[in-house]
Amino acid sequence: MDQKTCDAERPHVSRQERKEGCIYNFKEKEGWPYDFPRSPDFAKARERGSVEGTLWVRDRYVINKDMQPAAMAYIGLASPGQPGSWATYREQGLVWVSSCYNFWTRATSDGRFSIGKVREGMYHLYAWVPGFLGDYMYTAPLTITPGRVISIGDLLFEPPRSGPTLWEIGVPDRTVAEFYIPDPDPKYLSKLFVTKDRYRQYGLWERYVSLYPENDLVYTVGKSNYSTDWFFAHIVRKVGDKSIVPSTWQIRFHLDWVIEGGTYMLRIALAASHMSSLKVQVNERAGEAGVFTWPELLGDNNAIARHGMHGTQWNMDMVIQGGLLNKGNNTIYVTQMGALRIFVGVMYI
Repeated sequence: MDQKTCDAERPHVSRQERKEGCIYNFKEKEGWPYDFPRSPDFAKARERGSVEGTLWVRDRYVINKDMQPAAMAYIGLASPGQPGSWATYREQGLVWVSSCYNFWTRATSDGRFSIGKVREGMYHLYAWVPGFLGDYMYTAPLTITPGRVISIGDLLFEPPRSGPTLWEIGVPDRTVAEFYIPDPDPKYLSKLFVTKDRYRQYGLWERYVSLYPENDLVYTVGKSNYSTDWFFAHIVRKVGDKSIVPSTWQIRFHLDWVIEGGTYMLRIALAASHMSSLKVQVNERAGEAGVFTWPELLGDNNAIARHGMHGTQWNMDMVIQGGLLNKGNNTIYVTQMGALRIFVGVMYI
């Protein structure tokens, strides 16, 4: 942690105190794992191992088809599973527990990474790269042993693709940071979050009805701007004092041509979901053939109510037949159906 970071994170503390705090935090970080715990369940530094390598990305539908470094990728070790399973929970008795130990780091600008101080055991290596959809997982499990450094060399992540991108809303960074975060109701205003971390202001979900009192959000690809026209959370609509009803957002877009016998892929990535039930309809004239639903309640991380900008990440892929699309104007309707309470909703990536 450098001095600039310390100054930015604790502006109300004197510079000398920030400097001393940074030095203390650095020493604590470097000193872990500690030697003083006597429990045999606590692995000392000499009882741990490490992994190092370099992660690359190749997206076959971009102009530059060569590999590029997975700059600032999130890379970690967790229990063996499937791509993305590190972020899930499993039921154990009456509680949900995370899938064992996780050890994470971030790659450098050239994609290199090193994960140190890892407990002995078997892991899968997982990663995700800001700016790209999808999860990476190294195919073979890694067995960490005390004192050993595993060098796995160059790794290649190829993001999921079905064809070139026709349009995209937002940035695949697993947060809602780029979307429109409104000013809070003045009675809830916290001066701590006026410029930084504005999503932490209380009651922002109530602002949706204020901004869209009669009709729900409509976003026109090529004309609208997601930083000002895409509300950070797709929630249900509160009508009056007690009634809660579904909300339907529209995405309008133009296609110069359509392959009628072909297929198109609509990918919806969620940064968070709480008790959500979504319905997606492609053009009203398409009827039931153009309707995709997720009737089950999805997610329980409550990121909206807890002033978060992300929770557990979800992906939804819909195969759309070309015959459902129009040469010219099209509309996709996304309905938040689960009107159980005001905090039901999703955050899109």
